[in-house]
Amino acid sequence: MKGRVLVLDEIDGRQAAALMLDGRLEELAIDPEGDVAIPGAIYRAVADRPVKGQGGIFVKLPGGSGFLRQISGVAPGQRLLVQVTGPAEPGKAIPVSTRLLFKSRFAIVTPDAPGLNISRKIKDEERRADLSAMAEAGMAGADDRLGLILRSGCLEAEDQAIAEDIAAMRGLAEAVLADLSGPPELLVDGASAHDLAFRDWLDPAVDEADTEPDSFERQGVTEALETLRTPRVGLEGGGHMMLEPTRALVAVDVNTGPDTSPAAALKANVAAARDLPRQLRLRGLGGQVVVDFAPMPKRDRHILDQVMKSAFKAEGETNLAGWTTLGLYELTRKRDRLPLSDLLR
Repeated sequence: MKGRVLVLDEIDGRQAAALMLDGRLEELAIDPEGDVAIPGAIYRAVADRPVKGQGGIFVKLPGGSGFLRQISGVAPGQRLLVQVTGPAEPGKAIPVSTRLLFKSRFAIVTPDAPGLNISRKIKDEERRADLSAMAEAGMAGADDRLGLILRSGCLEAEDQAIAEDIAAMRGLAEAVLADLSGPPELLVDGASAHDLAFRDWLDPAVDEADTEPDSFERQGVTEALETLRTPRVGLEGGGHMMLEPTRALVAVDVNTGPDTSPAAALKANVAAARDLPRQLRLRGLGGQVVVDFAPMPKRDRHILDQVMKSAFKAEGETNLAGWTTLGLYELTRKRDRLPLSDLLR
């Protein structure tokens, strides 16, 4: 199937969403089992105790604890509003931040980051002027601490839909910011898989949306998920890479396969580098990543550096640390979702 296809289905009674691009799986979201804190959820928390040497503090959440890195001016017992920034690793506290985002399809309200901003992806000056006027009208009379970002999807959106999103996110932000009294409590749940898909995957617009039962089977998502269960990833030209998470890091090994030509290693390495961001994203892998590329001359490393930089450009919080003395390539990637292996047990 050519084009962008949004696919909504269920796995074991849990919401699941996928985005297919020309028949290849590009995005995936699956709701976790049980009562798990979902990234984006906002809690009223109570500051607990600082953690020496880690530059953070534990906070009490309903039924558990979170870990907050920004601790300047935070005293034990203080009420805080925190947002979950990623999944909790086994045996560890949930990572949280006091930087809140109230995010919808077209608008993001940003407490303590004032200003009215329009996505830089929107170049049309006339449209930017219209959106600026809508932003000013929508935030008129709001608390000076509240900022607003209008997302790139506003370019083609109906004005009424944008205005409704601004009003909804402003109202939600104002209600939450005023709700500091009381014990630890969940105030805003994180987006479900279907909500996340509608919020973040529709820019650019999809060519088709399949929301009928068994859509995963029909659109090839089920087959793609089976492939993701294995560490082996086939590459163009017959090479492959292996992605194997350990407790400390994600190990990636690139192999050329049957190709014995002089350029075989560089071709396999370039193919692996281009697909690595997608593979890490779909598999829910992050933290430290160490890549053992196929052996190639040092003079070709600059080519791979450029490919890696381009491939990870749109991947958010990723740090490309580069080459080690042993010839390995290191990077770190923010853990922003549960590992797929935990969601498909």
